Amino acid sequence: MEELWRSYSRLCKESGAEPQETVLQQLHELPRGRLDLATQSLTVDTCRALGKLLQKEALLTQLVLSDCMLSEEGATLLLQGLCTNTVVRFLDLKGNNLRAAGAEALGKLLRQNKSIQSLTLEWNNLGTWEDAFATFCEALATNGALQHLDLRNNQISHKGAEELALALKSNASLQQLDLRWNNIGLLGGRALVNCLPSNRTLWRLELAGNGVPGDILRAVEQAMDHNQDWQTTFWENQACAHVLSKEMQHLREEKSKQFLDLMEMINKQREEMARSSRASAARLGQFQEALNERHSIINALKAKLQMAEAALALSEQKAQDLGELLVTAEQEQQSLVQRQAKEHRLEQQEAAERESKLLRDLSAANEKNLLLRNQVDELERKVKSQQEQLFLTRQELTNTSAELKMRAVQAEERLELEKKRSRQSLEDSEQLRFKEVEHMTRHLEESERAMQERVQRLEATRRSLEEELSRAKAVALSERGQVEEELIKAKSQVRLEEQQRLAHLEEKLRLLAQARDEAQSACLQQKQTVADSQARASQLGLQVEGLRRRLEELQQELSNKDQEKVAEVTRVRVELQEQNGRLQAELTAQEALKEKAAALERQLKVMASDHREALLDRESENASLREKLRLKEAEIARIRDEEAQRASFLQNAVLAYVQGSPLRALSPQK
Repeated sequence: MEELWRSYSRLCKESGAEPQETVLQQLHELPRGRLDLATQSLTVDTCRALGKLLQKEALLTQLVLSDCMLSEEGATLLLQGLCTNTVVRFLDLKGNNLRAAGAEALGKLLRQNKSIQSLTLEWNNLGTWEDAFATFCEALATNGALQHLDLRNNQISHKGAEELALALKSNASLQQLDLRWNNIGLLGGRALVNCLPSNRTLWRLELAGNGVPGDILRAVEQAMDHNQDWQTTFWENQACAHVLSKEMQHLREEKSKQFLDLMEMINKQREEMARSSRASAARLGQFQEALNERHSIINALKAKLQMAEAALALSEQKAQDLGELLVTAEQEQQSLVQRQAKEHRLEQQEAAERESKLLRDLSAANEKNLLLRNQVDELERKVKSQQEQLFLTRQELTNTSAELKMRAVQAEERLELEKKRSRQSLEDSEQLRFKEVEHMTRHLEESERAMQERVQRLEATRRSLEEELSRAKAVALSERGQVEEELIKAKSQVRLEEQQRLAHLEEKLRLLAQARDEAQSACLQQKQTVADSQARASQLGLQVEGLRRRLEELQQELSNKDQEKVAEVTRVRVELQEQNGRLQAELTAQEALKEKAAALERQLKVMASDHREALLDRESENASLREKLRLKEAEIARIRDEEAQRASFLQNAVLAYVQGSPLRALSPQK
């Protein structure tokens, strides 16, 4: 409060006046938010300083200036300072003899100030000047903050009451108005009663000591009671609306929490799917490394094959000399080659069938593997029969075995390389199919992710949940159709590639058959080379068996992965269905709340209609009472006229009697 004291002293010095000691003492001992200068005689300079101080002061909420003997100029300066103040809530100007200038300053204050809620103007003379009081009433009509107004003992006439009635019709904030001990009279009371039906906020109006008839006072009391009832119903409706809004806000918060929980669950599922995809990518990398190693081995074998072909070209010259001796062996070899070509064609057909069956069902691959094993057994039996035949010709070919040994070894290596190539090509095709299957699974995973994203969007828009779910299903069906179309295209492309590879392999086999015709003439003459070929064939059989086991393991792993993916997809779908069920339950609860709100609104409407009907009944009663009151007033006026006539007649009779009596003749002259 030292700041107020210093500011007041500074403002007084700036205006060239001495600060009043009583004001300084009050500012120094100022209680919290209240400045009480009652019964202190304030000069014009003090009022000017206080007006400037109140323009910027943000601590005072109550200002008491009762019985301060304010002049017109001083009151105007104080009220000008309060025009821009936004903190003062209570203002007391009791007993300051405010007149025309004060009423105009108060009107300006009510127009500009939006914070004063209580204004006490008791024991002033605001109603003496009708024009100034009309200005005050016009400002009161536009004010939207004032709730309590005290105008006791202000010499307000019936015209001032009419101005107040006009102001009350437009004012929507004033709740208490005290007009006791004025000169309102019958006309002013009627004007006030007529304005009350259009004002719903005023619930207390004091008119005692104004010469207002009792029926008007009772009508005012009825109107005040009606406004109080209206205020109570209004605040009850406001409380109900506030409770409903809180419930709606609580439901929205719960809905947002559930949505966030659902988003966290979906993010966790995404992380798990990402981890599984990374693990599968690591395995694919390992498989790719193994495939690269196999390619390097194949390249090395190709280099060896080229070297064998060069050596074979040298041995062809020697083979021409031995052609006559090996005519019979060539015939047998041709028969064997034809058989092997037929068997190779059968193997190619079986491989094509196996590829088509692998796309349809993985179980068919096992049956084809059994068929291939049987064919290998048949080839082994045929090789054994050839060994027996070659054993008979071993004695005849002892001389040429040393020369053709190297050539036969190279030819056998070439044959083995061709077998390995064919097997490797089959393995490559199977790996390509596996890759395509993995690609399709990844594509399906991506489509499932897209569906999950759509589900998230559908959850964000709760009102259109069912429509968006149907759209998501339609989109999922269309995507599945597209995936099936892409799968069909991929299958057709794989078939074309397999056909091209088979044609390329047939061309190679034809060339190999030509080379084999030349090389096997020497192979039949060599016994040692046959034993080596048998040992190598057994090794190759073991390798083929290992590769078959590896293929079965990979197929088993792929089936396990497919089962895990199917289980995961079913689990996610079940969770989504559960979440949809919960959301639908929440929607039903919200609909029930909406129905409750609608029922409450209907009740409010019914209450409002009942209230309107009661108001209409009250207004009709008021109109009938007014009509009765008018008739009574007319009767009272007639009775008063008759009484006045009777009094005049009586007075004339008394005067005539006095003038005609003998006592008047004896009475002395005044």
